Amino acid sequence: MNAKMNTVCFRLLLIFVCSFSVGSLFAQKQTNERAKWFVDSRFGMFIHWGLYSGAEGIWKGEKLRYDNDYAEWIFYRNQIDREEYVTLLDRFDWDSIDPEQWVLLAKKAGMKYITLTAKHHDGFALWDSQIGNYDLGDLTSPKRDIVKELAEACQKHGVKLGLYYSHWVDWEHPNGWNHEREIAGMSNEEYDVYWQGKVVPQMRELLTNYGEISMIWFDMWINHSEAIVSKKQLLQLKSLIRALQPNCLVNSRLGLSIEEDRDIDYKTLGDNQLGDKKENFPWQSPATVAHSWGFHAMEEQWKSTTTLLHSLINNVSLNGNFMLNIGPRANGDVPYEIAQRLEEMGSWLAVNGDAIYGSGAFDLDKNQHDWGKITCKTTADGTTKLYLHVFNWPLNKQLQVTGITEAPQKAYLLADKQQAALPFDFGEVLTTISLPQMQPDSYVSVVVLEYDNYPEIVEGLVAENVYGGYSLTPENHVWAEGSQELVQPQKYGSVPQHLAIEQTSRYRWRVFVDKPTTVNADVSYSFQGKKAGGTFVVRCLNGERVETSIDPTGQTVGEPRSDWHIDRYKSKRVGQLSFSKAGYYDIELEVNPAKGAPVDFQWLWLQ
Repeated sequence: MNAKMNTVCFRLLLIFVCSFSVGSLFAQKQTNERAKWFVDSRFGMFIHWGLYSGAEGIWKGEKLRYDNDYAEWIFYRNQIDREEYVTLLDRFDWDSIDPEQWVLLAKKAGMKYITLTAKHHDGFALWDSQIGNYDLGDLTSPKRDIVKELAEACQKHGVKLGLYYSHWVDWEHPNGWNHEREIAGMSNEEYDVYWQGKVVPQMRELLTNYGEISMIWFDMWINHSEAIVSKKQLLQLKSLIRALQPNCLVNSRLGLSIEEDRDIDYKTLGDNQLGDKKENFPWQSPATVAHSWGFHAMEEQWKSTTTLLHSLINNVSLNGNFMLNIGPRANGDVPYEIAQRLEEMGSWLAVNGDAIYGSGAFDLDKNQHDWGKITCKTTADGTTKLYLHVFNWPLNKQLQVTGITEAPQKAYLLADKQQAALPFDFGEVLTTISLPQMQPDSYVSVVVLEYDNYPEIVEGLVAENVYGGYSLTPENHVWAEGSQELVQPQKYGSVPQHLAIEQTSRYRWRVFVDKPTTVNADVSYSFQGKKAGGTFVVRCLNGERVETSIDPTGQTVGEPRSDWHIDRYKSKRVGQLSFSKAGYYDIELEVNPAKGAPVDFQWLWLQ
């Protein structure tokens, strides 16, 4: 295809992409009426608190018997007798325990909802349950009902209340699922005794006696097809919730996936698993500030405020929620490290909350820009704000946004109450914003771009990075022919992600340059042949072409003094390409291995 024909084809593609994007206003189209508040809220508090809080991850001088250090699992991990386990209540300082303080902390943190572990896997109920005698009401004097106290505090302060209920696992009930049943076995009939005798009536109590419950958070991390729980039982439980609290949300850890049952309100990812792709249904990451969910006296793994903010922003940029856990002590105190980080997040949200609450994903690829993430908010009349969360404040004070086909009406810092305009230049699909010398926020600064309508985009462009280069990788190409086996990193990342190529293969990327320029083309690869074999050819589809041989790269030591020898990945200059004018350019890499001499391709760099 000649350069003129290529330009025509690309313009047709541009028209198609832009036309498609016009109707793609911010909306999670698979969101039901019940879940709209959840989608707008974006940030919530998880509270792991129960009998295990009194153990603090240690039983009779012995640390929790499992390296994941989830302190709330100590009853099971350390094989504690039930009657001894309840003596942990003697360590609780009931004069100090005030759930309203947890609600006030959530408010300070900018959290919109709270989810309490009303019954965790240990089977102990934090309310005055009439089902059995394994609950606070039966074992405290005077009686305490933490669910009731928290519900009243949430209502007082305008925070939505959710309740965690472990329905699948119950280590206390003789017919509940205890993982030791994997040895002894259990019949469906035996399990149903637990289900009908404890799960259903306790759920009825929670849904009847505590006012509005905004969500029930279940914790079966596998599908029902892999567990003793039947789909019929799960539907029974969901039907009970729908009958008693029609607006209450149900998460996918009920044991029914969103794909299997469209009546599931939102998807719950794995513990501390962040989103990696845009979804049009509601979803959430449950996460910890430290590592353990329940309080652990030996905790040392504290995430920074920056890390937590990045996690929240990442999820919102992909249409997700972030529920962050606190693990109070047996006197109700929240560890200082957790409270400090939550208050710092709240201070950031007090300034930048518009970029989070009611905001969601924009259409550009999640990895389009190396400076940070984009969230988006569109009003009913189509007016749109893009929030540029700048994780890496550019040293040259120039912030580039690649892929939007129109200029914004205005650019300003979200932290600036006066909304003083930031200068910017626009050219075809590149918006370059001039930033002030000092970033307004130590954690994450937010630049706002305002548009009269939802801006159109061009998909598939590789954006120029903050230092002026283009990183062309196996993950951001727009077209490929030949080998596409992507090998994931190995040896703790010392062997990088790469394509294993055994036959002639071609890969194509698209870039936009805003002015005439000449760039160097460097390729990173590994080749273990004894002598040069094959070629790398880089073409700019305006006619330019450069070529170099595939030379041996040999091996290196991945980890010193560890007998850790790995294939070496090195970068080699292929040549130079000239862009005679501003515009779009398709870049193609052709890898021609010699027969029987495979080569591993990592990246192509233009600068």
